[in-house]
Amino acid sequence: MTFLCDQNLGRLARWLRMMGFDARYMRVWDEDTIRDAIEEGRIFLTRKRSLAFRQGVLVMESDHLDDQIAHLGMVLGLGDKIEPFSRCSICNLPLKCVKRVDVEKQVPEYVYATHDEFARCPGCSRIYWRGTQPARSLERIRSLMHKDKRG
Repeated sequence: MTFLCDQNLGRLARWLRMMGFDARYMRVWDEDTIRDAIEEGRIFLTRKRSLAFRQGVLVMESDHLDDQIAHLGMVLGLGDKIEPFSRCSICNLPLKCVKRVDVEKQVPEYVYATHDEFARCPGCSRIYWRGTQPARSLERIRSLMHKDKRG
């Protein structure tokens, strides 16, 4: 499942990436970009209610990130499709596993000493590892995916 987020949904795009979804972000409104994205099968996420009945478009009613994630979880069943932290949250590219020794000089000393698994973005070269922040983020995502099911 792939997405295009409009300029009002930058945080949502980043969180979708953290969940492992290909989520492009459109910084400025561009009808050609929207048309192309929908034609390639992307779901266009927007805050513009006037587009509610357009095919391939899903309107996010809420301004709040948690509500947006919960809504996507309910409407699209994203919970079962999550591949956490498999994409760069900045570049949207799939992360590549790297050897620990290859990142020794690129991560803080404590991180290097306490972690064995690392990944790198092939686009921006950002290094990722599983610390406490990803664990909290994943817990938040999972609770939001089940928010509407609990009532």
